[in-house]
Amino acid sequence: MIQLVPALLSQSVGVDNDSDVSMFLNTLTPKFYVALTGTSSLISGLILIFEWWYFRKYGTSFIEQVSVSHLRPLLGGVDNSSPNNSNTSNGDADSNRQNVSAKQNECKVWRNPLNLFRGAEYNRYTWVTGREPLTYYDMNLSAQDHQTFFTCDSDHIRPADAIMQKAWRERNPQARISAAHEALELEDCATAYILLAEEEATTIVEAEKLFKQALKVGESCYRRSQQLQHHSSQYEAQHRRDTNVLVYIKRRLAMCSRKLGRTKEAVKMMRDLMKEFPLLSMFNIHENLLESLLELQNYADVQAVLAKYDDISLPKSATICYTAALLKARAVSDKFSPEAASRRGLSTAEMNAVEAIHRAVEFNPHVPKYLLEMKSLILPPEHILKRGDSEAIAYAFFHLQHWKRVEGALNLLHCTWEGTFRMIPYPLEKGHLFYPYPICTETADRELLPTVFHEVSVYPKKELPFFILFTAGLCSFTAMLALLTHQFPELMGVFAKAVSLTFCVMPWVSFGKKNCLIVLGDRHLVIFSLKPF
Repeated sequence: MIQLVPALLSQSVGVDNDSDVSMFLNTLTPKFYVALTGTSSLISGLILIFEWWYFRKYGTSFIEQVSVSHLRPLLGGVDNSSPNNSNTSNGDADSNRQNVSAKQNECKVWRNPLNLFRGAEYNRYTWVTGREPLTYYDMNLSAQDHQTFFTCDSDHIRPADAIMQKAWRERNPQARISAAHEALELEDCATAYILLAEEEATTIVEAEKLFKQALKVGESCYRRSQQLQHHSSQYEAQHRRDTNVLVYIKRRLAMCSRKLGRTKEAVKMMRDLMKEFPLLSMFNIHENLLESLLELQNYADVQAVLAKYDDISLPKSATICYTAALLKARAVSDKFSPEAASRRGLSTAEMNAVEAIHRAVEFNPHVPKYLLEMKSLILPPEHILKRGDSEAIAYAFFHLQHWKRVEGALNLLHCTWEGTFRMIPYPLEKGHLFYPYPICTETADRELLPTVFHEVSVYPKKELPFFILFTAGLCSFTAMLALLTHQFPELMGVFAKAVSLTFCVMPWVSFGKKNCLIVLGDRHLVIFSLKPF
């Protein structure tokens, strides 16, 4: 029931205020409204600039941070985050990160420890699909590696080595193969067998036969140069070259055994090689060993290898970080349920697994999309960029089957990996557990990967906070008002008076004692009965 009662209280406070406000608004000129809207536009623009600068530097909104830090406790809220504890727990990581040299931040390209065979694998892909899996930049880096590992200054003494020194510089594959055959016609040459095994052999079996022939020649050359290495710098360089050749041959023979299904034999060859040449870490043989042990499901030996190589003083890789995460996820993944975890919280083992996944994702954020098959795989390149898309492809290409074999591991990864990006400081110049993510990674990956049929993955960006978007909208709105006020001052003045009267002479509202809603308007007292009919 609605009753309209004449407002006999013409001398009331509401009417007096109404007349005073109306009189005040009538005295304002259009210039006032132009100045008011211009000033508000300037202030909102300055707030937007400050908010954007603060977000770029600290990764969060200033208004949001003040609200969470100061207003929430006043309103009775509890802040679950504990930045002091997190800073304390990560103090060692921060100090180590500060001690990292600038060279680690550079986009250094590494030889892929699990690189495929050009003739038996890459070329077969080209025959089937008509696509070139390797870029010119990647193959050029391999040519430089071959010249560094397989040549020395004394190659001109032996005719076969002199021919191979020129062969490694040839761009045409057929020219390189012809030069290798020419060198073998003169004498047995280990590097010539290597080139033929890598590029001419069309199957892994053929490649293995050629590498076994190269091993016989390489071992005799190594023993000969080992006895003469201290005679002069020339012999020392030759011995270094023969050592590189021998290690390369044995490593590739172990990879052939792994590809042909003789995994135990491959593991033994890799272990023997690491014992015989412990200082040659440039080949990263331990990553081949980890992959073979995972194939055998020998997780205890995998943990032992990780304990040796997952050290703060050694350079990390996706293989080390994600294998450590896989082992910890294996302990809880078969019984993990997101719904149950949200109700009871995470156990200690589940927390360790989640932290290991976060650590791995921070090191290389591109891997999960390949492991979860959200992005299609391609053949891995011969060189990788650590923490880049190229390393993610190389890791997932060989380790996806190991994650699938562990029940629930991919489900746990799917539930937790995206939370990493809410924990990592922003922008990319900052780090959390590792040194800062290199900005040049995307550019280098575009050189290593065939962008014709592959979309290079980029570092996930944080979404803009709500208050920055709100401030941007407010700035745009006030700027538009300022422009309209400047163009149509009188019309905007009338509009501003109407809005001011609406908000300044806001009717006060109260509830009566007899279930009535009483509203004091401009000329009438309006009573809304709250009783049911």
